[in-house]
Amino acid sequence: MLPGMNPDEQAPAAPSTAPRAQPRNPLHGVTLEAMVVALQAHYGWQELGRLVPVRCFQSDPSVSSSLKFLRKTPWAREKVESLYLFMLREQRRNAPGGR
Repeated sequence: MLPGMNPDEQAPAAPSTAPRAQPRNPLHGVTLEAMVVALQAHYGWQELGRLVPVRCFQSDPSVSSSLKFLRKTPWAREKVESLYLFMLREQRRNAPGGR
C-alpha cells in the first residue's frame, strides 16, 4: 500500500518485466557462448572456420575471442545462429526415431 492511500484501495499493478515465453523459438534461452561451445564440439574449429569464414574461428580460435567478435558483429552472429539451428535440425533428423 502506498502512503496516503485508503486501505481499501489497491496500488496499480506494476508492468510485467518477466520475458514472454517463446515456445516456438529454438534460440530462446540459449546463450551465444552455449552456441559456440556446441558448434565447436560438433564441427571442430577447422570446420567451423570453413563454414563461417571469420578469423576468430580460423586463427588461434578460442571461445572467448569468438564471443568478443560475435557480440560486436551482427552479420557473423546471424551466421552462427543459423549454423546452430542447422546443427540442431541435423541432430534431430539423425537421432533414432527422428523424422
